[in-house]
Amino acid sequence: MAVGTSAMCGTFKREILAGIHRLTAHTRTGSSAISADTFKVAMFTNSSSISADTTGYTTSNEVSGTNYSAGGAALSSVTIGLADNSSSVPTAFVDFADTTFSSSTISSARGALIYNSTLSTAGTGSTTNHAADPAVAVINFGGDKSSSAGDFTIQYPANDENNAVIRIS
Repeated sequence: MAVGTSAMCGTFKREILAGIHRLTAHTRTGSSAISADTFKVAMFTNSSSISADTTGYTTSNEVSGTNYSAGGAALSSVTIGLADNSSSVPTAFVDFADTTFSSSTISSARGALIYNSTLSTAGTGSTTNHAADPAVAVINFGGDKSSSAGDFTIQYPANDENNAVIRIS
């Protein structure tokens, strides 16, 4: 087993079209506000099998260490954009503030999973079901990364139509 290639998870693509995930808050005319869901990022060792086929967060082969808790950390500063990509195709994209695990000691982190922690139980009974803590995207670090009593920061790619971690074109 190994962490798969960085990619948006297949089930997320279907779930986003069904309106299951709410990346930002929204208010419709004449309606009350709809809150944003909480998205988290959790890190995994290379023994993990997280990939674009992952449907939900699990603790199996998650890293452990000082100042890192199972489940990872909440993502903040969600930004959604729209622009033409390098192929002139309109592309929606999402960015988050970089995630830092301060003063941490973490070993052998090979990749990460972004997931929706608001949906902590599986959704069933509709035409589009979802796993508990449904998976959004996998990030492969390209090698094992560690920290020793220092900051471990996940730096997300440039927030644009060609590089953002989540892109729909």
